[in-house]
Amino acid sequence: MNQRGPVSVDALHRFDAIIDARSPAEFARDHIPGAINCPVLDDEERRIVGTLYKQQGPFEARRVGAAMVAANLAHHLRTQFAERPAQWRPLVYCWRGGLRSGAMVTWLRMVGWDAQQLAGGYKTWRRHVLKQIETMPPQLDLRVLCGPTGSAKTRVLQALAAQGAQVLDLEALAQHRGSVLGALPGVAQPTQTAFETRLAHAMQALDTRRPVYIEAESARIGCLNVPQPLVQRLRASPCIEIQADTPARLDFLLRDYAHLGDDPALLAERIAALKELHGKQVIARWQAWAQERALAPLFAELIALHYDPLYARSQNTHLYQWPQRHTVNTEALTPAHIDTLARQILALETADRQLTNAAPGVACAGAGPARP
Repeated sequence: MNQRGPVSVDALHRFDAIIDARSPAEFARDHIPGAINCPVLDDEERRIVGTLYKQQGPFEARRVGAAMVAANLAHHLRTQFAERPAQWRPLVYCWRGGLRSGAMVTWLRMVGWDAQQLAGGYKTWRRHVLKQIETMPPQLDLRVLCGPTGSAKTRVLQALAAQGAQVLDLEALAQHRGSVLGALPGVAQPTQTAFETRLAHAMQALDTRRPVYIEAESARIGCLNVPQPLVQRLRASPCIEIQADTPARLDFLLRDYAHLGDDPALLAERIAALKELHGKQVIARWQAWAQERALAPLFAELIALHYDPLYARSQNTHLYQWPQRHTVNTEALTPAHIDTLARQILALETADRQLTNAAPGVACAGAGPARP
């Protein structure tokens, strides 16, 4: 039976499974990507043990908790672990790499599996995530997709990924589309820590020698904050602007945001968040259209009075290479046109690379040095 000591985060890939022994609530807040939750104490049991520890001391807490742990481990052995082969190698972690994961590792080793414990538990993982968020963004060769609301930036990003490009889709990681109307129907955003874990995991998978396409985002997506190292790298990176006329953008929004008409009361409530910017009369008109499911006039005015003015003010302020941006034009934003835009954007990269190779030391438009 293998009795090696706790292992580091760098060794995660060597194991057949990663087991989170914490309670379901802890697991829901954040966990190592790919981990399965096999709690040794559920949420209520953890509360009971914690209360006993405070009121009656550690012995009583451990006596009661041990029975709970034994019952839960027996359940996992009969269910989650029942079909695992003799050669199975799981890595187990809890909050600090202490009693909970230690108890599970002991039992798994008694069965005969080569179970190991993550040194420092989830807290070690969290430190790893924060280090990745700090150190990875400066290494990324970002290309920032820009364009006013309705330019299909997210769909173009998805088309780029389908055509083999590297992308970092912040809205997908945050489970939100970024604007006041960007909440996804029936989908809650992750916690801030879970978002950061997803982001670190996504960045770690990128090849820093190749360009990475990313959508221009503010420092906040829904209720989540984009880490500052990535915000600063994004703002200092070359820009590519998608240009489409207003009718094309409106047509796209009516297709892509059609779900907003499914809940008029909720849509009206979200529009109320813009009251300070546009006044009671305008908001009342927009809310009336929302209640009537009249999305065409509502979206048209949101473009003209809210989103386009905001876009015009923000780009040159927040994107340091905005004056040197590349542009790609389209007459429509159908799926076929979006695929064409992605090909045009990839062609820009090829042209830039050829120009750089032909004239070493000369920076091409849109790919100059970052502003300090």
